[in-house]
Amino acid sequence: MDPLSQLLSLSIKLLEDTPWTCLIQTLEFEGLLKVLSLNRFLCPSLQLMILFGFLGLQGIFKLGKSIKPLNPKTVASVVRYGRLRFALIHKATGHSLVYNQLYPFVGLQNYTSGIIHHARLTGLKPNTLYYYQCGDPSIPAMSSTYYFKTMPASGPKSYPSRIAIVGDLGLTYNTTSTVDHMIGNSPDLVLLVGDVCYANLYLTNGTGADCYSCSFSQTPIHETYQPRWDYWGRYMQPVTSKIPIMVVEGNHEIERQVENQTFVAYSSRFAFPSRESGSPSTFYYSFNAGGIHFIMLGGYIAYNKSARQYKWLEKDLAKVDREVTPWLVATWHPPWYSTYKAHYREAECMRVAMEDLLYQYGVDIIFNGHVHAYERSNRVYNYKLDPCGPVHITVGDGGNREKMAIAHADEPGNCPDPSTTPDEYMGGFCAFNFTSGPAAGKFCWDRQPDYSVYRESSFGHGIFEVKNETHALWTWHRNQDMYNSPGDQIYIVRQPEMCEPKVSQKR
Repeated sequence: MDPLSQLLSLSIKLLEDTPWTCLIQTLEFEGLLKVLSLNRFLCPSLQLMILFGFLGLQGIFKLGKSIKPLNPKTVASVVRYGRLRFALIHKATGHSLVYNQLYPFVGLQNYTSGIIHHARLTGLKPNTLYYYQCGDPSIPAMSSTYYFKTMPASGPKSYPSRIAIVGDLGLTYNTTSTVDHMIGNSPDLVLLVGDVCYANLYLTNGTGADCYSCSFSQTPIHETYQPRWDYWGRYMQPVTSKIPIMVVEGNHEIERQVENQTFVAYSSRFAFPSRESGSPSTFYYSFNAGGIHFIMLGGYIAYNKSARQYKWLEKDLAKVDREVTPWLVATWHPPWYSTYKAHYREAECMRVAMEDLLYQYGVDIIFNGHVHAYERSNRVYNYKLDPCGPVHITVGDGGNREKMAIAHADEPGNCPDPSTTPDEYMGGFCAFNFTSGPAAGKFCWDRQPDYSVYRESSFGHGIFEVKNETHALWTWHRNQDMYNSPGDQIYIVRQPEMCEPKVSQKR
């Protein structure tokens, strides 16, 4: 048996007095497969999500001023799985939890989730179809039988056929178009680069707005409506029941509550290969998908050179063997290279802290969201064209409730004033006027920057297809186009002979 196993995350939602249904999520990782979470859901429709880990819900969530959490120990977290539909000979048993979203202010409603169960599947073979059921056989209450396919084993000739990249997805009519197009492209893996369901655009009573600060500026704390997470999970079931999905946090997942807790829903509802990749956090981790090493980073926690995230990143990069995983891809939410006025140079502190390290190790591609539009760069490093720098691609156009980003910072009258107010979560203020190049002495270019190749304000998603050790096809699909019609398409070519990593790596 190949020693590599797949990291699977399976989310199970269960409604009281209804059959068990499952949500599964997978990825490939050495040594084990993780299945995360069982949950009882608000409606009897089936929900499945494949993650690197196993996730599910049991019990209806509660919303109100005075609520009592469910007891996580009232139901078992069991997954039965196997390679034959009618011979599910393997069994995994996990643990469970509930999370709360609490607000210490009069008039605000608190929330407690259904029971979320985490389990771990072991012994899975790469590139193999597995069938599964989930639930509690002692009740008895088991789901129907579903299936998922594990990732190919790590190796320079082994890649998923298609990887979907999508950001800022939300739950809108634009979301439905994006997801329909994405399903039509039959991806083997989905990367969601932050901003999942936009629960923080709503008050605790469910009243929502496209702009929270515009409509609800007088609230004592930034409220959220946590059932949006449940609605999103139910809607995404046709995708997440059988296609692996990996997620990184965005600013809309911060969701501050009592005692300044943040990211509680995000960290509870998804599975992460944190421990397997040596990370102490759900905010940054890494994994392999065939011959690709993915690094998922957090833009809203500390990332300077003294931070735990930076030190973890150094160690993770040093372990990458480019003879096994030739492609090195990094992902986080706020982009470093975006020419839109919205969020312009907002993540400059993160760029200043981490860009040198990623460049030294030869990262090939960087995927981001946050800006609600599409943009692709040339290979760039420190705002200069560099054949050995990464290609930066922003796909924050998944379907968010907020408005589309249209204005470009290089257009007359659109250059924003440099911000002098440090963002609480972005790490401070680092964006100043350029000191060299065509924009020297200015905060913005007066034309489309040389590093920006293509930009468009349309909803859509991307498909990443690695063909071999040196060539990958990137295609951006607009929602308004036919399913097989690309809005932007290019081969991304690695040149390892010319762009040898600047630091020693495992060989």
